[in-house]
Amino acid sequence: MVSLIVHAVLGVAVVVWIMRSNPTIFRRTATGPTLSTLEVVYLVVGLVSVGLGWYFNITFVMDYGPDQLFFNPLWGDGSWAQYLELMYDNPAAGSAGADFSVANVVLLPLITIIDGRRRGIARPWLFFVTTLFASFTFGWAFYLLTVERQRRLSGTVGDAHDAADGADVGSAVGS
Repeated sequence: MVSLIVHAVLGVAVVVWIMRSNPTIFRRTATGPTLSTLEVVYLVVGLVSVGLGWYFNITFVMDYGPDQLFFNPLWGDGSWAQYLELMYDNPAAGSAGADFSVANVVLLPLITIIDGRRRGIARPWLFFVTTLFASFTFGWAFYLLTVERQRRLSGTVGDAHDAADGADVGSAVGS
């Protein structure tokens, strides 16, 4: 169970590191809401995914881990190695596990690092690091929240309300 607490602390630390690395993106707004509706949606989706994942992670450690407070989280019962082994335990789990692994280990870092650098986001590789402690969905949702917040605070044409209405989609298609 200690390893889960360490994961939680490291997850929060990485999120704080991202926010402190990007003070212009995560600054207080002069006017308007602190978070737009779209930013709230991304945040809620990310946090729900963490809650669901943690429910299953705690269940895994309780069911498969040894009956002791301190144990090796890297190999043995209830460890990362056993977790990964069970992720590929049968063809259905293996299919989902492989898809998740490729998306998390290849696509998310490529997208966040390349797109993040283009947008001037500092340390975009940290969004991948958050997935190691929270969830793939949280890392992805937090990146999308960051991009939306940066766009909204920079005064770029269109806002979350326009995007939700599809107003700027029509103009983008017409151009």
